[in-house]
Amino acid sequence: MKPILPGAPWLIAHKSMLGVNKPNKITLNGKDYVLWQNQKGEVFALNNICPHMQAPLSEGWVCQERNTITCPFHALEFDRNGRLYKEEKVDTKPLTQSLELIVKDDCIWTYGGFEPRLPISEDLISKISSEYDFIGVTETKIIRGEFLNFLLTSYDFNHQKGLHRDSFAIVGNKISNFQENGYYPSLDQEFTIARHSLADIIKYPAVLTMPKILKLRLEYCFPSVTVVFGKLSIGNLVQVFLVYPENEHQSKAFAILFANFKYGMTKFLLKDSLLKATEKIIEQDTNIIENSYPREKPKIRLPNEEIMFYAEKLYREW
Repeated sequence: MKPILPGAPWLIAHKSMLGVNKPNKITLNGKDYVLWQNQKGEVFALNNICPHMQAPLSEGWVCQERNTITCPFHALEFDRNGRLYKEEKVDTKPLTQSLELIVKDDCIWTYGGFEPRLPISEDLISKISSEYDFIGVTETKIIRGEFLNFLLTSYDFNHQKGLHRDSFAIVGNKISNFQENGYYPSLDQEFTIARHSLADIIKYPAVLTMPKILKLRLEYCFPSVTVVFGKLSIGNLVQVFLVYPENEHQSKAFAILFANFKYGMTKFLLKDSLLKATEKIIEQDTNIIENSYPREKPKIRLPNEEIMFYAEKLYREW
């Protein structure tokens, strides 16, 4: 396949998603890789295809003593550099390709084997990690559709009153202070929140923490990171939304949550509810993309769509 935005930095996982000594398969720009984390917290990645008879290494296991990934077919072992381990020795040359990873503040980045064209946004994540408590990571969501469609949804500031109205009682939306700033645009957003239904409160207790006027600050790191800073009645919440292309017609999305709460027990009481509410946002965005008809030139223009057009311009001119 033709790679999507080659040279872009992709945040593909958080270390809490990997477990310890457990193979994890990821797909990026049409290529499969196996990721694993050892007991020291070090993370490695190799081409997922065993060079012997092409079995998926992600179906194998990790040897803790040697920090090797073992093929499930013939129990061949490969080290972090793709070198075969046999007879208590490691070959001098790799037989399969490793994937370079950049791990910072438990976030796992990669350029997918391409020459970097943008620096990773590690400074932003580092600042969040130092100022907020880690809450958790949502379940990953597969998005069947073009990556560009999901990207534009992240920069669409008119869909909240429609797509997220019922679940989150959003009845008003105001945008201000949009700053282009190259690949790192930002803006302020204000939601007017109506009374939540009893069903929504039971399903997502965290909605009770939303004030009538919900003020958000959005900071983007094109193309894969959207950071939402929100002020709730119980403290401050940060949602870091991530998406990366698995192939031309499928992407994967998840979110990392951080917060500063006024009361210590709040994190434990609302953790699951906050994660589920965030998962609902991703699910609603995904469903509308997957069920929409092929994109055509719009016959209607809405306010603030120039922000979405700006993101599309960055994509087209990459």
